[in-house]
Amino acid sequence: MDTVSAAITLFLIMDPIGNLPVCMSLLRRESTSRRRWIIVRELLFAYAVLLLFLFAGQAFMELFALTSEAVGVAGGIILFIIAIRMIFPPAQGGIMGESDDQGIFLVPLAVPLIAGPSTLATLMLLARQDPSRLGDWFLAMTAAWAGTMAILLAGDPIYRLLRDRGLMALERLMGMILVAIAVQMLLEGFAAFLTGIEPATARTMTGH
Repeated sequence: MDTVSAAITLFLIMDPIGNLPVCMSLLRRESTSRRRWIIVRELLFAYAVLLLFLFAGQAFMELFALTSEAVGVAGGIILFIIAIRMIFPPAQGGIMGESDDQGIFLVPLAVPLIAGPSTLATLMLLARQDPSRLGDWFLAMTAAWAGTMAILLAGDPIYRLLRDRGLMALERLMGMILVAIAVQMLLEGFAAFLTGIEPATARTMTGH
């Protein structure tokens, strides 16, 4: 895979267009300037996580005995909770409960919406397959991240067009879609886990 292909792949996995309604829903009660600041802050958090997993992801997971399946299941659980709160929002505040940004710090915008399990797994796979091209993968990751930032920061014109009612309808729709995505992530994580333990289970059952 060349650098351009890697950048496009990572950009599609980050899915900024699909994440835009979620981002606007989370921050719809914030002022324009504060909303942009929170987006930039969370994107910087996401960039730091992406860098960590590109250059030290495998060592980090081995240190804490984490598997890619566990990361995928954790991301699915978080997304499922977010999706349920989008469909059935709390009586006070937005998706995160309060109207300020105290509930939006690293989670859920930076992780798992931008630096999600699929993106992190892809970065580790690229680094593992061709470690001599870490510079190329870094450029690809940065390009995908920059494109994601450009789209998310362009959310204000969309917000002005939709206003609260339109955003609320879009929020409910995205909530239903996110439920399906979260369930898919959970199923894939459990399936990968069960597939991984099947040989050991079979050996145990046969007594070998």
